[in-house]
Parts: sequence; structure tokens; C-alpha cells
Amino acid sequence: MNNQHEMTMTLKLKIWRQNSPKDKGELVDYKLEGVSPDVSFLEMLDLLNHKLIKEGQTPVTFDHDCREGICGMCSLMINGQAHGPEALTTTCQLHMRKFNDGDTIVIEPFRAKAFPVIKDLTIDRTAFDTLVEQGGYISVNTGNAQDANCLPIAKENADLSMDAASCIGCGACVASCKNASAMLFVSAKASHLGLLEQGKVEHKMRVEKMVNKMDDLGFGNCTNEAECEASCPKGISISNIARLNRDYFKSMVF
Repeated sequence: MNNQHEMTMTLKLKIWRQNSPKDKGELVDYKLEGVSPDVSFLEMLDLLNHKLIKEGQTPVTFDHDCREGICGMCSLMINGQAHGPEALTTTCQLHMRKFNDGDTIVIEPFRAKAFPVIKDLTIDRTAFDTLVEQGGYISVNTGNAQDANCLPIAKENADLSMDAASCIGCGACVASCKNASAMLFVSAKASHLGLLEQGKVEHKMRVEKMVNKMDDLGFGNCTNEAECEASCPKGISISNIARLNRDYFKSMVF
């Protein structure tokens, strides 16, 4: 029999509100009652927005799309952690059972020079698209698709490539790094393609152009403190950064 008296939570929310990129912005306090521990974090924000609309207030702007942990759009800083307290989880996969009745939750956008705030919790991640345009693709004309077994690839390289390819471009790595470095994102794209035979033709060009553009866009240097790996919802390894550094050095020397 269903429990008709399901336990709900009352939450104190501190949410970053900013009307435009030029607006100063501030944290605004909200109280939200009747939150089920079974709803997702984004559903909780939906409940808040329904409440604000009914009260004649402006709802909180935030990004979301798939709500399945695939697109990376839902990126939020929750109590100072990218995507919140649960490891290997995007904001949209986070459920309110990770919080307790009466908790205060601070919700902010990702902070980085290259990720300017558009409004409230929504940021502009066009910089990542610009990095991909520099070489995060394979443009070599290889003709018609070959059978899978016509181009042998070592299993180790295939596995490493697939692990790197799981990057969803959310930007948690940038937001968690004290220097706002995009090294984990760039290295994941470089490893994903460079470890495969089809991507090796353009690998030198890819590494040089993506690293140089990363600096131009205002991303900082890697701190080697691994905050990026710890906050990545897909568990991208910093070993990709070491590989990128080696490949970039080789491209400068040879």
C-alpha cells in the first residue's frame, strides 16, 4: 500500500540571480516546501519556478536538455561542487534524497572568464565550441566506410579512446580548477581522436591548434591538482592531460 504521508523536505535555497552579462548579480534567498526526496535536482528547480510564477516573480533561468546525463547542459555549482555532492553524476541525475530536510543549498553558475554568465544560472560555453572547431574532428577523406575489422586498432587504444570520448563538454573541469583550465576537455578530445588510426593523420595539427586557441580564449594553465578529474561526471582521467602535454611537446620539437 502506498504511503499517503510521504516525507517531504523544506529547503532554504540561495540562488545566483543576474539579469544580464553586465549586471552585477547576487545570491537571493528562497524557501521551498514540500519537496519529495525522489525528485531530481532540476525538478526541484521546476517546483521553485512554478511557485515564483504563481507569486508574480521572475523564474530562475537555468540550462537543461536531455535530463539523462548526456548533453552536459545542466551544469551548476551546488554548495561549491560542480554538479553537486554525488560523484560521477550530472546535475540532472542528482536526486534530492542526497539532501536533508532543512538544508541550505547554494546554487551558482559555473565560474570562468571563458564562460560568461548570460542570465542567472545560464552560462555561455561557446568557447568549447570554438576549441572543437580548431581540430576536434577528423576531416581526412577516407572514402566509404570500411568493415570494422579492416583497420586493426589495439584494444588498449580503443578502450582509452572510448573513455575519452565519454566527455559531454559540460565544463565541470573548468569550473572546478582554480585557474579555470580547459586541459581536461581538450585532452579528452585529442585523445579520443588521436588514439585511433583515422585521427593520427591530423593529430599534430589538432594538438597545436586546440592548445593555442585554449590560451587565446582565456582558459588558465593546468594546476596538476586533479580537481577536474574529481568533478568530472564521466570520470575522464587526467592521464589524458599527460598525453596531451607529451604530444604538444613533440609537435613543437619535431
